[in-house]
Amino acid sequence: MPDADMVTGGDRPGQGAGRVVGSDRVLVVLKELAGHPAGVGLDELARVVGSPKPTVHRALRSLRRAGLAAQDARGHYLLGDEFLRLAFAHHETRPEHVRLQPVLETLAVRFGETTHYAVLDGREVVYRAKVDPPSGAARLTSTVGGRNPAHSTGVGKLLLAHRLTTPDAVAAWAAEAPLERRTARTRTTVAELRDELATIRERGYALDDEENETGVACLALPVYALSPSTPSGALSVSALTYRTPLATLVDAVDEVRGVLGRLGEGDAA
Repeated sequence: MPDADMVTGGDRPGQGAGRVVGSDRVLVVLKELAGHPAGVGLDELARVVGSPKPTVHRALRSLRRAGLAAQDARGHYLLGDEFLRLAFAHHETRPEHVRLQPVLETLAVRFGETTHYAVLDGREVVYRAKVDPPSGAARLTSTVGGRNPAHSTGVGKLLLAHRLTTPDAVAAWAAEAPLERRTARTRTTVAELRDELATIRERGYALDDEENETGVACLALPVYALSPSTPSGALSVSALTYRTPLATLVDAVDEVRGVLGRLGEGDAA
């Protein structure tokens, strides 16, 4: 019985543990196909997943029957149209800010401060999600759907750093309109903004040191919800400085990265 053999992965059909191994093997093959958008041959696929070719072939046959894998004219295997249809249909009904909600909640509890998810819209950022800390009388006045200048916010500068990657691009963007001075610390010259964006690209995160609002500091990191190379938006931990100094947020940047990194694991669960 080929199907039973595929499910059990070579173990006796009555063994429950064998069924788990076989199912896991099919999923391993499926995940490996995702890393080969141009297709992959059976020999290479078997080598990468560490299973005999007949076993991998049976897994592929099962995936092809479900439309989750396909075979091209060269005999190479790749993700099937049904897999892509399911993935995109699911993604469209589950916006990135909804997927990010558990991360925002975790960080709000951890720091006792407000967390945001924002996207870039022209010269401004728009807040798509906000989670206030579970305790504390003082709260930020930001709102979902609210806007702030990109050049004076951590999330905005983070996203500008990925969009304006050359000195000429920064100068052209800055020349479109004056850079509003929101506080005494706001960077309002081309040179300041250029240097700041270069620093952000180098270290991988952005800071708002009371540049948008006096008494409020922010640590911002990129969120790659739609593409592995281009941020779809940015996450921030925005703190009242009398309660959580900016240095405290900077010291915890690796911890924040770790929590944000679990976004993909949660999607896969």
